[in-house]
Amino acid sequence: MTNESIALGQYYEIVSIQRAEPPPDGKGSKWYCYVIAYDGSNTITGYRQGSLKAVTSGVEEMIAQLNERHRHKRGRVDLVSTPKKNTHI
Repeated sequence: MTNESIALGQYYEIVSIQRAEPPPDGKGSKWYCYVIAYDGSNTITGYRQGSLKAVTSGVEEMIAQLNERHRHKRGRVDLVSTPKKNTHI
């Protein structure tokens, strides 16, 4: 993961997408194994079925969603409820 990626808010990025054998319980053909890097040293590995173009597009969409969620996870906000006004007089 590059400093430039992090500066742009890209915490997750594609490391690789390669043709693979079907995972256990996987049926059909054209499986791909993808690897996503997070924070340089952590990785997520998964499998998707389809054409290389469809798999790449799906993984890119997943990364965009992960990065969007990460950008909005700045810190916890503790909500304090205000007492309700007594309308029964």
